[in-house]
Amino acid sequence: MINETIVKLQNGKVIVYPTDTVWGIGCDATNEEAVQEIYKIKNREESKSLIVLVSSLSMLKKYVTVPEVAINLLKKATRPTTIIYQNPTGIAKNIINKEDNTLAIRIAQDDFCTELIENFGKPIVSTSANVSGNLTPKSFSQIEQSILDAVDYVVNLHQSKVSEKSSTILKIEGEKVIVIRE
Repeated sequence: MINETIVKLQNGKVIVYPTDTVWGIGCDATNEEAVQEIYKIKNREESKSLIVLVSSLSMLKKYVTVPEVAINLLKKATRPTTIIYQNPTGIAKNIINKEDNTLAIRIAQDDFCTELIENFGKPIVSTSANVSGNLTPKSFSQIEQSILDAVDYVVNLHQSKVSEKSSTILKIEGEKVIVIRE
């Protein structure tokens, strides 16, 4: 399953896959064309940036400067936590928030996601598998057919899993931590 998914990502394809929170639409987060396709599938404005998943703290540090306060938050987190970082590098430009040059990144906590990203060697996009404005699906069965028809590949794993919550989203400004979503 992982090798087949990696081939799709390497070829710029868009996938639907289980994450450590809800089912997500993903692609290579360094591929602008693939990211553009996600915006199109979700009918989402490009001004609304997307979340990116990495496999580890060391991978995270390749793309952003990680302040000490973020490291402490991640060590104490009891559930999936997305942090908005300043000045990302090496990421598709159309995934970065243009207003303040930030990017929301989460270290995956799911075994499949972690192994997928680690073996792929690059971050992947993780945005909920729904059309923008519609309800976030809590299980595979709740994903709209239009989404499933529009992506290139659906990971056949954990399709009976139900996830009640998205990740916590925090933004760090200096030493100040702002809760965007609990």
